[in-house]
Amino acid sequence: MKLLMIYCERFGYKPQEKNLNDFPDLDEGKVYENVLVGFIHAESQDEYDAKGVETKLIKNLKWAAKKNNTRRVILHSFAHLAESRAEPHFTKRVFDQAQNRLQKANYEAYQTPFGYFLELDVKAPGKSEARIFKSFS
Repeated sequence: MKLLMIYCERFGYKPQEKNLNDFPDLDEGKVYENVLVGFIHAESQDEYDAKGVETKLIKNLKWAAKKNNTRRVILHSFAHLAESRAEPHFTKRVFDQAQNRLQKANYEAYQTPFGYFLELDVKAPGKSEARIFKSFS
């Protein structure tokens, strides 16, 4: 799994183009403030250790959120960080489970619409802890 975490003073999205037909139709955008956005790329080898990858994902998101003094996290599918890709339904299950676990740990956790190219509005401060990259499987 590849994980690019960006702390955003403001993060907004609007669905533009649906690219996976198996997922719900959506057209409404949203805007969040004071949020850590995880740009997440699940790789094919992640499918062999779903629980381990999920645990590492959550650990890294919680650590970066704490570094940026927020308890708000957005999970965003970003399949552009590696060549290998996990099956979309696997990735969505990992997102759903991670969101649930974060919420049980008293985080506000959200997901961007899965299976869409989104118009993004990102306002991120220029400090080193606002941008963190991790690679794990």
